[in-house]
Amino acid sequence: MTYVSDERGIFRPEIPVSHRNDEYKETGFSTLLDMQQKHFWYLGRHKFLLTSLLRTAPASGLKAIDLGGGVGGWVRYLLDHQPQKFDELALGDSSEVALLGAKTVLPESVNLYQTDLMNLQWKDRWDVIFLLDVIEHCPDDKGILQQVYEALKPGGKLIVSTPALQYFWSYNDEYSQHLRRYSVADYQNLADQTRFKLADARYFMFFLSPLYWLSRKSKPKNLSAQELEAMIQKAHEVPNKFINGALAKIFCAESPIGHNVRFPWGTSVLGVFEK
Repeated sequence: MTYVSDERGIFRPEIPVSHRNDEYKETGFSTLLDMQQKHFWYLGRHKFLLTSLLRTAPASGLKAIDLGGGVGGWVRYLLDHQPQKFDELALGDSSEVALLGAKTVLPESVNLYQTDLMNLQWKDRWDVIFLLDVIEHCPDDKGILQQVYEALKPGGKLIVSTPALQYFWSYNDEYSQHLRRYSVADYQNLADQTRFKLADARYFMFFLSPLYWLSRKSKPKNLSAQELEAMIQKAHEVPNKFINGALAKIFCAESPIGHNVRFPWGTSVLGVFEK
């Protein structure tokens, strides 16, 4: 399938793509635009992912795309920290709102694709594909991995992150439209069902997991739906700079420790799948 750039610089497929708002609310992208550059969770996650990328895909000259990449925080991080690694770096999302938001933080050298994860229509196109906190929103995670398998070149890498372990399930998962949380064993099952080899799988955000559990172990009572939503939105904002800075240092300390020693659990899980 051919993707053609429109007057806004977005590559669109022949078959129009509609964003599925029941999987991720487009209203969340404005908050995400602020969080992804500053919030301790993104700072720690990005550092952990980059360590994995450098270990599992050490070559340069890569063609890579972040699918379901929202407003471009991960792509911006890669440009800031490893620009020489890529011949082509792109962002894909089903939401035009997200892609237009990404244009405010990404240079014109980054191609923006409006994509349907269930119908990518690429064959042997990419060296590396990222699916970062995406598939937990989608009913057919297996179908998405099958699409990605076709889109990767032979030997290509798929790097996935998701919320980890049903033990950590909370009202926040419901608000965030998560359908499931994953274990390392779940990643192995997905690999077995989709022809991928699971090259690596490990938990992260281990050091902060007790705090995470305490903050979300019980659903606030006697709140209206509107009050609950306002409370959760407030919780997703960047904390004050002192708290945010301290939490970022703790989370960032997991890299490279968590790549040398496997944490027994964490609130997130990373997987590297190889075609």
